[in-house]
Amino acid sequence: MAGQTEARFTREHEWAVRNGDEIVIGITSYASEELGDVVYVEFLDVGVHVETMDEFGTVESVKAVSPLYAPIAGEIVAVNDSLAVEPELVNSSPMSNGWMIRLRPDDASAIDDLMDSDAYTSFVNELRA
Repeated sequence: MAGQTEARFTREHEWAVRNGDEIVIGITSYASEELGDVVYVEFLDVGVHVETMDEFGTVESVKAVSPLYAPIAGEIVAVNDSLAVEPELVNSSPMSNGWMIRLRPDDASAIDDLMDSDAYTSFVNELRA
């Protein structure tokens, strides 16, 4: 997709991808595996502004209810309504069809402060050790 960048990651297991003027956000495969079967997701409304590390929603699985954190500040411009009827997309396709929200970032370059895929893989490997 034109204008799309490589995914960046947080220590809380969210991913973020720049797509044109927006940042698409979801949770990582590692997070979805740890959660188990996702049964429900809930997000803040479109139009709400979040600061970096503000909760933008929750994900409920058979194991727990977990908060979702905004990797960067911005205005929520879209939520993945498909997850209301198919929350299992978070498990089956966390990095594509299971995306959660799209933000219009306050500062698009803030995404560069997040971990790249190599750093995130090392981080996850430490957690698994």
